[in-house]
Amino acid sequence: MRGFVTAFADLLAATRDEQAILDSGSALLARLIATDDWLPEEFARPDPDRYQQYLLHCDSRERFSIVSFVWGPGQSTPIHDHSVWGLVGVLRGAEKVERFGRLPSGALAAESEELLHAGQVDAVSPRIGDIHRVTNGLADRPSVSIHVYGANIGAVERATYTPDGARKSFISGYANRVIPNFWDRSKQP
Repeated sequence: MRGFVTAFADLLAATRDEQAILDSGSALLARLIATDDWLPEEFARPDPDRYQQYLLHCDSRERFSIVSFVWGPGQSTPIHDHSVWGLVGVLRGAEKVERFGRLPSGALAAESEELLHAGQVDAVSPRIGDIHRVTNGLADRPSVSIHVYGANIGAVERATYTPDGARKSFISGYANRVIPNFWDRSKQP
């Protein structure tokens, strides 16, 4: 995780081009989620009532944040947007992603659906498509994904939507009250 944070900060220092960030960032995230031995268990715990969003790291200038999402069986988000670019990498399990577009009437219409499995990375942004609903792709166990957003997503005003396109603003915040300390190397051999 330390290497990922440093590499992502270096990427953002080198370019502001969103497509370059999404392309290079996807490769970085794919390397991070290729192994599943680094996420502390307290940031992978499902809640029986709703999905959880745990802050893992927020850049000191809030250029990006890294979040673990934990989905219990049957849990899903409402239809929502992000207002910033984002990358989603499935660490454990699977996620069903339903993407939506606007009709001339303002209503939302489903455009596509995809099942992402462990190791796969997806991207969102207002430029390429930002409105979706995500559901745990497994009916019998939790799924965990790692999200990287182009801001402190726990402080960004976003929106949920009804199928008719009605918008309701929200700021998602985080489920955790502490952040994992990936920087302490005192216990390493």
